[in-house]
Amino acid sequence: MKEIVIYSTPTCVYCNMAKTFFKSNGVAYKDFNVAADLDKRKEMIDKTGQMGVPVIDMGGEIVVGFDESKIREVLNIK
Repeated sequence: MKEIVIYSTPTCVYCNMAKTFFKSNGVAYKDFNVAADLDKRKEMIDKTGQMGVPVIDMGGEIVVGFDESKIREVLNIK
């Protein structure tokens, strides 16, 4: 399984939807709160060039926003 990293903020509805999706599909992930962690915020911006959340890094494949069909495709979840 690819390492999953989600850059999120506590109040982001789409971030919470992504985390719920991962939990309901048994996908382990690391969550970084970019509202509080300035180093992780910079890392996220360096990866994507933007400040929108969620940013989901799946083994180097980046998805900005909660695009369930793309996430399913990348992780091979039916």
